[in-house]
Amino acid sequence: QVQLVESGGGLVQPGGSLRLSCAASGSIFGINTMGWYRQAPEKQRELVATITSSGSTNYADSVKGRATISRDNAKNTVYLQMNSLKPEDTAVYYCKADLSRLWLGVPRRYDYWGQGTQVTVSS
Repeated sequence: QVQLVESGGGLVQPGGSLRLSCAASGSIFGINTMGWYRQAPEKQRELVATITSSGSTNYADSVKGRATISRDNAKNTVYLQMNSLKPEDTAVYYCKADLSRLWLGVPRRYDYWGQGTQVTVSS
């Protein structure tokens, strides 16, 4: 089995910062793209940022300049540093991993999601 465990959410004042972490564990052959998504109440889940295994990044326009995604391949962990937080950043943040597992000796790709971590930006 594979698990993605997120941490680092919480209550932050507007203008503040936080760092989210997501560690993947289990029977993993390799990890391709990892990313962060978020879902605010009564809204659809949306992309925040992604990072490939080679370090190429992609950001939603709403967080460009305020967010930095990074990863530690040795630890199977992805991070999201968010600065200058705004009330509209309030959401449940989910980690997603596009990873490979061996099935009958052949690598196959799967998408896995974490359980989500709440980020609330409020004074």
